[in-house]
Amino acid sequence: MNPCVFLDRDGVLNVERGTYTWRIEEFEVIDGVKESLGKLKKYGFLIIVVTNQAGVTRGLYTKSDMRKCNDYLIEQTSFRIDDIYYATSHPEYSESLLRKPDSLMFEKAIAEYQNDPARSWMVGNSDRDLFPAVKLGIRTIFVGEDTDIPGNLYFAASLLEATEIIIENQ
Repeated sequence: MNPCVFLDRDGVLNVERGTYTWRIEEFEVIDGVKESLGKLKKYGFLIIVVTNQAGVTRGLYTKSDMRKCNDYLIEQTSFRIDDIYYATSHPEYSESLLRKPDSLMFEKAIAEYQNDPARSWMVGNSDRDLFPAVKLGIRTIFVGEDTDIPGNLYFAASLLEATEIIIENQ
């Protein structure tokens, strides 16, 4: 079984703009992300992004637009991301167990990549990012302001800081 670091996309890997990010010219990788992913790979972690992309279902952008941003992210981080799982549903239009805070994206990745939840981590910047990880026994790190998430063990100001926590506690 493989250790894995699951990562939310917007606000953890790229700058959270307060609205949907779907144009490459607006997609800004956060400082330190490439370095963080390099360190995690050095320590043997798989890197899997799990991201809600409801703008597709809302008709704001297409899957192709989203994939272009995801491809750009992978390229900008020197191809250190092993996979990106995404949920395009939105509760106003359609329900899906893929969409966080449900856990199907995680469960699919665990099955496909033989991930060990007990040796894995989730780094996110909202409660809904971390709830599925807690449910599955994956350790969590909240990036941003402190929050009261049951089972949340760690807080960090950035992915770079979260990476140090992961390495120290593997």
